[in-house]
Amino acid sequence: MSAQPDTPGPDTGSYEVIHLGDQAAVVVPVTDFLRLRALQQAATPEDLEDAEDTAAVLEWKAQDAAGQARFVPADEARRRLGMPR
Repeated sequence: MSAQPDTPGPDTGSYEVIHLGDQAAVVVPVTDFLRLRALQQAATPEDLEDAEDTAAVLEWKAQDAAGQARFVPADEARRRLGMPR
């Protein structure tokens, strides 16, 4: 396990990022975790879906900024999604 606050990634504010193998995690105070859990439990399904979409976009932007984003040609994307040309 290592702490690497200067590695490229999503904006985690003042929270410390730790790396366990190829996974990264953010260390947050328990009070922040409990507040986020309470918000998640109170959120509507639509709110949760919107939050997941936003998180996915932020993760992709961080990967792109770090030069780790992967692209799929349009024809391949259509094939994977089962969409006709």
